[in-house]
Amino acid sequence: MTVHLEVAEGVGTLRLDRPPMNALDVATQDRLKELAEEATRRDDVRAVVIYGGEKVFAAGADIKEMQAMDHAAMVTRSRALQDSFTAVARIPKPVVAAVTGYALGGGCELALCADYRIAGENAKLGQPEILLGLIPGAGGTQRLSRLIGPSKAKDLIFTGRQVRADEALALGLVDRVVPAGEVHTQAHAWAAKLAQGPAMALRAAKESVDTGLETDIETGLAVERNWFAGLFATEDRERGMRSFVEEGPGKAKFG
Repeated sequence: MTVHLEVAEGVGTLRLDRPPMNALDVATQDRLKELAEEATRRDDVRAVVIYGGEKVFAAGADIKEMQAMDHAAMVTRSRALQDSFTAVARIPKPVVAAVTGYALGGGCELALCADYRIAGENAKLGQPEILLGLIPGAGGTQRLSRLIGPSKAKDLIFTGRQVRADEALALGLVDRVVPAGEVHTQAHAWAAKLAQGPAMALRAAKESVDTGLETDIETGLAVERNWFAGLFATEDRERGMRSFVEEGPGKAKFG
């Protein structure tokens, strides 16, 4: 299998495993969707790390495989391609991308599906599809522009250039830059901390932010309002407020 789901202490790691560059061929895309949906369903997965290994996150699509596809084949395949990445973006739990080495094309688009991105000092990110006479097709034109703004996204997409970790941080494309050897450790620590939090409230927060970015503010406020009120029916809300009153802030333990 080219993608594995490894679960420990509430953290599910979606591990890309297609040496040497983790090229995202059709089988890998389909496996990614399958495991993202499994991570969504499993109660023992409370946060997720996306990781490609110590040397490379994912260098992009399998170009040799794509070269053999004609227009009719890609009309059929393009929906499944987007759906595999959307399945990752819609995991209703905190998701962090641990980016080492190259995250190009589909690899960059996969990192964009996470809620937070930790990159190694050796990371290089970009959307080089234009150099093939194409555009990003796995959500890059949409998620990148929402993350860093349309003009900065257009610069990366129009030129196809790669950016190093320090520029990616300045652009807002990644959220933290660390030594390459610490990427997985720090990403896992981020996920493990949130895995101990109130699962339903985290789900509510993620859905409220993501839905709000895709709609008008009145609709976004309605989503927030409904989730906020609904959380008053949860055990975690009772536990959190009781702990605050009896012990002070930040001491609640959530199951």
